[in-house]
This record gives sequence, C-alpha cells and structure tokens, in this order.
Amino acid sequence: MYASCRVPWVAPYSALGCYGPVSWLTGGGLVRLPRTRRGELFALHVLRGQAQVHFMPSAVTGVIFTVALFAAGWEYGLYGLVGTALGTGTAQVLGVDRSRVSAGLEGFNACLVAVGFAVFLGPGHPSTMVLAAGGCAVVTVVTAAATTLLRGWGLPTLTLPFCLMATAMTIAAPGFERVWHGGPHSAELSRAAEGSVALAVDDVGRAFLANIAQIFLMPQWYVGLILLVGIFAASRTAGAMACVGSTVGLVTAWALGAPTARIVDGSMGYNAVLVAMALCGVLLAADRWSLGFAVAGAATATVLGPALNALFAPACGHAFTWPFVLTTLVFVASVPALPRLHRAAPPAVRALPEVGSEVVLGA
Repeated sequence: MYASCRVPWVAPYSALGCYGPVSWLTGGGLVRLPRTRRGELFALHVLRGQAQVHFMPSAVTGVIFTVALFAAGWEYGLYGLVGTALGTGTAQVLGVDRSRVSAGLEGFNACLVAVGFAVFLGPGHPSTMVLAAGGCAVVTVVTAAATTLLRGWGLPTLTLPFCLMATAMTIAAPGFERVWHGGPHSAELSRAAEGSVALAVDDVGRAFLANIAQIFLMPQWYVGLILLVGIFAASRTAGAMACVGSTVGLVTAWALGAPTARIVDGSMGYNAVLVAMALCGVLLAADRWSLGFAVAGAATATVLGPALNALFAPACGHAFTWPFVLTTLVFVASVPALPRLHRAAPPAVRALPEVGSEVVLGA
C-alpha cells in the first residue's frame, strides 16, 4: 500500500532496478536469469502483494496471509492468490515501475478485488471467475490512474482502486441475471440501531480478531488471529498498531451503542485497524504524536463506516474500506500543516542477495 519503495544497495540493477525481473547485472555484465529463477521471483512479488493488504512488503507475511485465506475457505484462498498473481502479471506486462511490482504494490488491490468478487458474487460460478479475472486486470489501470492523480499531493493510493472496483461491482451486479446469484445483502438504510448492545467477554475476543480478518472480507476470528501473526512476523510496530486500531474500533463502536452482532463480526472495526497502522509507523513516523493521531483517526473511521453504509445502501453498495481511505487521506494531507507529525521513510525491501546464476531470493 505504500506510495513508493526504497531499495538498498544490495542489488541496484536486479529485479528492483532498471533491467526488469529477467536480468541481473554482475561484474562481468548483464546476465539473464534462468526461467525457474524468474518464476521464483514472480512468486516472491505475488506473496509481497498478499502482504501489502496490511502494508507489509514481506514474502513471509504473504505466506501467512495466504494460509489465513485458505483457512477461511479454499475458494477464497485460491481467489486471493490467483488475483494477486493476475494483478502483478498485468502490471509487469504494462511496464509499471519495477520497484512497485517488486514491493507488491501492484498486487494487493487485485487480491482484494478477487476476494471481494468471490464473497459477493459467489466463488463457484463461472461468471464470477471471469469477472474477477477481468477486475484484477482493470484494477491495475485504476491503480495507475489513482497513483498519477494523487502523486501531486504526495498521497498514497491505499485501497482506493479496490473500493472503486468493488463499489461498481456491487451496484451493477444485481442488474445482470447471469452475474448476480443472491450474494450478501446490501448495506442497510440509515435507521435506528436494533439488537443487543451488550458485549460478553468472549464477544470482545472474537470482535478484536474479527476486526483484523474483515480487512480481507472474512468474519472468522481465527482468520484474524493468523493474520495478526503474519503482521507481527513483519513488524512489531505494525502488529502493535493493528492491536491498537482493533481496540479503538471495538471500544468506539461499543461506547456509541452499535449492535453487538456488527461489533462481533468485525464489520464495525476493520477500518480502524488499517487507519491506526497507516498513521503510526507506515505513512507517519511512529512516535507519541502519531500514536495519538492514529487513535483519533481510528475512532473517526469507525464512526464514518455506518454513515457510508447508509449512503451506499440505496444503490445496493457497501462501505468496504472507503472509511479507511477517506480518513487516512484527510489525516495525511493535514501533516504538512502539523509540524509535530512527520512522514515515514518508505520501507526497505530486500533484493536478491546473490549475484550470478545462483540467486537466493530475499524476503
């Protein structure tokens, strides 16, 4: 999800440099990587794309995230993995900047698009498979457009391309008989909250983890647990902020009287998780000021979620990660006027540590 990626000196002309994923610059000149190594390198980029759903450019985290999706259902795991591969491959074919491809920045929106299509249209239908594949390719173009438009303000695209694609899909799909198969209900029109607002101890635990799982559109608490392990495997700061964001989202929703069912399934708190991670440690340098900023942003996104659900409901739409995108862009755009806050340096992505034909892939 990062806007850019800083690459260390280790291999400035490797897969992250100007010669693309098939070449390697050694002391003796340019060497073309073997086909098997190219496949391994592509797989590395795909796994980083999976991990970038939670901002982590780590192949190890990508593996753990893939396990989490398969734990939710093998169909969702397959859609997520193939979707990320299609988005990454489309970006390579279209000549997108190779540092973005290597860091996984061209894969995570495609992953979410594929999983979103599977969740809302049904994973077992041929029409869903075709539309998901097409959506993963188109979202690469949407990402390029969003990157171009936001670059002038120094803002990242985040999951904006996914939100645009998913919103268009959920609004348009019911109008096509061969596409719509009675997926999840649309967001509800604005009305008084109904149902119990009391939380039991086990409800709190499930909600805390479901907030993290819902970023992949999955409500299962154990999926959130696996994802949290993956986040901590890449960064303790990111893992801590995911916990902070989930807690803030849960407490804010409960304090305002949100229905227990919506708190427990994670639909009230997942945007808060992403906002907290983005505003403390990912887009902004982690310190006490950005921590407070992140908490405020997480609470804001939690409140914004039901508002956007109500806004999209008449057109059969959903909020998706729109609250995260809008809250984060507004908060980050304010940073130049707030001198106590500072933008974070992009993360370093390990390149190939060996030269020549014997290539060892970094994480």
